[in-house]
Amino acid sequence: MPVPKGSTVDPARTRAAILDAATRVFYERGLDGVGVAELCGLIGVSKETLYRHFENKDALVDAVLERRSERVTRWLADAAEAAGDSPAARLAAVFDALREWYSEPTFRGCALVNAAAQHHAPRVRAITSRHLHKHLALLTDIARRARCADPDAVGRQLLMLLEGATIVADQHGADAVGDHARTAALALLSGA
Repeated sequence: MPVPKGSTVDPARTRAAILDAATRVFYERGLDGVGVAELCGLIGVSKETLYRHFENKDALVDAVLERRSERVTRWLADAAEAAGDSPAARLAAVFDALREWYSEPTFRGCALVNAAAQHHAPRVRAITSRHLHKHLALLTDIARRARCADPDAVGRQLLMLLEGATIVADQHGADAVGDHARTAALALLSGA
């Protein structure tokens, strides 16, 4: 990210640009699929610049995963909120958003679950665990709004359905996975 002569460097913008580029590369190639030197070449920064903003590759990975988790969590919560007050509409909106994501040409599954599977480091697994807890909170809230007898259990079941559908869409193709997951989620909610 060369800076034109005479302009000033904006550290926050540089950090954000590194995170954007690293997010794409890590999602496409995996955490261990690219070394620091190659990563710097792909994202257009020197190692010095990378290390000025992130202590090491692990710190960059953590920042990418935390940022991705925040973005995905907000995206699904916003989809549910936009659907109104009906618990069924909220749940359908979450699975509709997922269905659209599954059909994107760049879809490669859940970046956080992929990271935890690739990188058994406790810090990566902790970030992924927090991410899944945020999904669980959203789904449990929907189950509470639906007055399910055991909203905690229904929330966990919906989380398993959500993550399972994401893995199936990644590994077996997105055709109808989103529709099937949505139908199963709504049946689970109405039957609980």
